[in-house]
Amino acid sequence: MTTELLIANKLTGKIWECSNSVQSVTWKTERTGTPGSLQFNIIKSGDLSFVEGDVVRFSVDGQLQFYGWVFTKSKNRWGEIDVTCYDRLRYLKANAAYNFKNQTAGDMIRQIAGDFELETSDLADTGYAIPSFYKSDVSCLDIIGEAVQQTLLNTGDIYVFYDDGDGLALKRPEDMMSDVIIGEKSHLTDYTYKTDIDEQTYNSVKLVLENEETGRADVYMAEDSATIGQWGLLQLYQQVDGTVNEAQVAAQAQATLSYYNRRMRTLSVSSLGVPGLRAGMMVRMVVPGLGDINLDQYVLLESVTHTWENGVHTMDFDTMPI
Repeated sequence: MTTELLIANKLTGKIWECSNSVQSVTWKTERTGTPGSLQFNIIKSGDLSFVEGDVVRFSVDGQLQFYGWVFTKSKNRWGEIDVTCYDRLRYLKANAAYNFKNQTAGDMIRQIAGDFELETSDLADTGYAIPSFYKSDVSCLDIIGEAVQQTLLNTGDIYVFYDDGDGLALKRPEDMMSDVIIGEKSHLTDYTYKTDIDEQTYNSVKLVLENEETGRADVYMAEDSATIGQWGLLQLYQQVDGTVNEAQVAAQAQATLSYYNRRMRTLSVSSLGVPGLRAGMMVRMVVPGLGDINLDQYVLLESVTHTWENGVHTMDFDTMPI
């Protein structure tokens, strides 16, 4: 395994390859709401000189893992520097106001990226134009996150918004599948398997839409009497914004129920590292005798943390509900 950590000083144009001076590197990604980050500890030597805003590029065996910018530095008396870098999503933490009409999540990302002078990469066409979408004084990252969530609830399709190194990207997890198998005889070192109906399970969905003509709120319901009898009433209440008709709200209620009306199975895994594996990707896991199931399927990664230290690459990840 060969690692390469490049730091480029914007002011001078000088580039340092620092892998021999780095004690450990940690790369973290989450599927929603958080920029990718790279943290490393480096021993200052020679003419190494970099500041906040300078570019950092980290690769393993020639494969790009992270591309971003220095945001924080801290140094101790022995010259050790702890550095935290973020990718392009960090710049979308800025608050803004947007009013979109009949635009897809990809259209919104493209416009916001242009306003913030950020490059875009592959932006999938979701095929779903959100009828009306207005937000004010909200972070752009949250605006895009909600657009992706609305797309999920109205189409049933999950999309992942992330920085692929070349720019802002939007893809379906099915288009980000790893060819690696993780299981008891491959990579896996430890896991915790959890089942619950506590955090993301709902068997009754109530959507409320303000009716301008009557001045009252119209309520649209979707529920499953079978799981209500088994688990009790677990209700999700949401207000629907924008210009939508009754059929659209009713369809959204049913799609939301279909997604949340299930017992959630999740895994927290420790394993040997797989370069390039990030949150939002799908990886095949094979774990016989996993509680109430024999797991042999692709799982969607909710968060992934890679660590390179002393020539050893390990990772920890959490899955989306199985």
